[in-house]
Amino acid sequence: MIKQLILALPLFISLVLSSGASLADNLDKQSRNTTLDVTTSLSDKPISFTVTLPPSYFKNTDKRYPVMFDFHPRSQAYLNGMHDWMSHNGDWPWLETIIVTAPDDNKILGDWKKLAIDERGDTKLLDFMQQGLLPAIDKQYRSNGFRIMNGFTGNAGLGLYTLINRPDLFNAYFVASPVLSDDFAYVIKDAPKKLAAMKGKPRFLFMSTSDSGFEQRQLASFAEMEKIIKDNATPTLDYRIKRFDGTYYMTQPILATAYGIELLFNDYHQVLKPDSQISRQGPEAILAHYKYLSQEKYGFEVPATDSLIALAKAESDKGTKKGTDKALDIYLLAVKSYPNSHTAQDALALAYAEEEEFDLAIQHEQLALDNTDHPFWTNKYSQSLAAFKANKLL
Repeated sequence: MIKQLILALPLFISLVLSSGASLADNLDKQSRNTTLDVTTSLSDKPISFTVTLPPSYFKNTDKRYPVMFDFHPRSQAYLNGMHDWMSHNGDWPWLETIIVTAPDDNKILGDWKKLAIDERGDTKLLDFMQQGLLPAIDKQYRSNGFRIMNGFTGNAGLGLYTLINRPDLFNAYFVASPVLSDDFAYVIKDAPKKLAAMKGKPRFLFMSTSDSGFEQRQLASFAEMEKIIKDNATPTLDYRIKRFDGTYYMTQPILATAYGIELLFNDYHQVLKPDSQISRQGPEAILAHYKYLSQEKYGFEVPATDSLIALAKAESDKGTKKGTDKALDIYLLAVKSYPNSHTAQDALALAYAEEEEFDLAIQHEQLALDNTDHPFWTNKYSQSLAAFKANKLL
């Protein structure tokens, strides 16, 4: 009877985290690797995923992080190395991220992947990710809800399969040299209808391939998938498709991850130019744009501070009384919107100093100093504060 129920019902997953060592005990202090054990009703043994934590994880205990997941166990090494290099310079261009990779040769996962590939409509793999793996990550680690699915060849095909069948599982999908031929996971057949019906919060897709010998038999299906995306994707899906022709096959996941990260987080890092379409509409339009990024695209705050400062500086540089007044209004709006931003407070202080309002300049430069402990900024703001005080006495 129990077996019949298991066969008749959708995948039922009873998730518990292993009751073994604590996270701190499991952590390899040098590599920052830990193990997440996810137990399901279909296996006597837990499925053990490798989790690589960002360098600041135990230092910045109030910080929450995006998550990247990859089915290939060997991807951990190159993702960790790329992430370490691309995030160490102030989260730029890769925001510090929790990286999760699957175990090698796990039979349960292998069976679910095979069913997803061979049996149209089978959802056991998707159910496991939705009901088991992703909640376990969020429960055990300080994730911020933003998730990236990364994959190469067959795992890239499964990335597209996940995107079209459960787009809400991840916010972004990087798929390098996806396998799509021979009705792989029925992606080609199912994509037109499901992409056209996609709704909800924005999703990002970076899909790439090359003309290497190993990818030749996938190029026709890649071109077909590219056309399907272009013909059927709704505005919900922000997609980028690229050919890395002339490059090596095993280089593809490295290239796709690097390009994907830059494109995905570009509007997080890039300051809006004063003459951009958004900035030309004024500071309120800038705030609305960053509200959209924060609440819809990313789900965590993307500050508008630098773009507001850039617009204010452009107004000030006009050298007119009207421009100066507009600039001051924008600086005040930036401080009102982000009172704990040291850069906003500093910009406002400088604007007041230009108008020889040194009491206000000193007040806001002190607030800038109070809101950072970074040596570069504390030194810069201390010098500015001393200069403002000296000028007040003249």
